[in-house]
Amino acid sequence: MIAKLLNKKSKLFKKKKPSVPEGKRIYAIGDVHGCKSLLEDLLEKINKDNAQRGAAETEIIFLGDLIDRGPDSAGVLDLCIDLKKTNKSVHFLMGNHEEMFLEAVVDRIPKLMRFFLRVGGTETLLSYDILRNDFMSMDIEELCEFIPQLIPQEHIDFIQNFDEHIIIGDYMFVHAGIKPGVALDEQKPKHLRWIREDFIDNKSPHGKIIVFGHTIFDEVREKNNHIGIDTGAYKNNLLTALCLEGDERWYLQAKLQ
Repeated sequence: MIAKLLNKKSKLFKKKKPSVPEGKRIYAIGDVHGCKSLLEDLLEKINKDNAQRGAAETEIIFLGDLIDRGPDSAGVLDLCIDLKKTNKSVHFLMGNHEEMFLEAVVDRIPKLMRFFLRVGGTETLLSYDILRNDFMSMDIEELCEFIPQLIPQEHIDFIQNFDEHIIIGDYMFVHAGIKPGVALDEQKPKHLRWIREDFIDNKSPHGKIIVFGHTIFDEVREKNNHIGIDTGAYKNNLLTALCLEGDERWYLQAKLQ
């Protein structure tokens, strides 16, 4: 009798696994950084996985930093725009690289453009219709003036409509992380897009499992309070998606050999 009561008590107090609402299936994709071929491969794997698992309300969430550093940011944006047009259940979060892109190509202030170019913007601009020699021959003021001819307005409009965060069930999806100790509904964009060590090193519960990119890890980082899925597409040739259904959790990856 005592053993039965103890067993019943242990089940009662067994920690509930984080979950998403019944009937939903979530695929969260880490930082793409202009790696179009990796993204195409991963999306193919997601479509195959989704079809094999049967009917569900499927949502795809990009965690930000679609652009910069990698070889084909323009191609990634075209692919994502087409994806959004055909699938309304695809969501995009604002990363720090999207923030810098918008500052550089909308405001076109030389100081902001110089910073953007240093952190991956050069690769992004070269993925558009411009020859490297022509690009290199321009001074920063000339480049700022040339931007409206180079960047399609559709790309700018697309990025300007990115979300800051998404909450589904027991998970909160952000680009970089959250400010520990601040209510989730009071987080500032600068923390959601830029925070790093203060968030990563914090071990306290946040009320939700925080799913984030921004910081590269050699493999997926799973902790009690967060999951990091930026596995370094442009650096390690590895792009990762976190997959969620009910209290299940699995991963899909695309890797260039």
